[in-house]
Amino acid sequence: MTTPIAATGTSTYTSSTGTRAPQQTMNADVFMQLLVTQLRNQDPSSPMDTNEMLAQTTQLASMEQLTTLTGLTEENFSLNMRAAASALLGRSVDYTDADGKAASGTVSSVTFSAKVPVVNVNGVAIRLDELLGAGA
Repeated sequence: MTTPIAATGTSTYTSSTGTRAPQQTMNADVFMQLLVTQLRNQDPSSPMDTNEMLAQTTQLASMEQLTTLTGLTEENFSLNMRAAASALLGRSVDYTDADGKAASGTVSSVTFSAKVPVVNVNGVAIRLDELLGAGA
């Protein structure tokens, strides 16, 4: 959204979108912006080599596929952790209590509200990745 500001009889516009946080990862949008900027600023007497442009387009496609694959892998890992936590219901598990001593108990419930599933053992919430072992 732009807001007109009167300045000595003339009209100027300023942006009210605020500051943008710098992007920490290279994604397809950033790659495409770099390619477009490169094309805009190329020397007309010496245009970009078509082989080089094809190589960059191939890199973009590869990067998009790797990004998709990474997302699917993370989702699969999350689903596997949920299945493992659910399989512990009613089973005896070993863990380290708040005093640093070994303890054990039966899993009575599982919650998935956190990034890592949390099991409830003897009224104590324990992250799945903090369990020491599981029995029958």
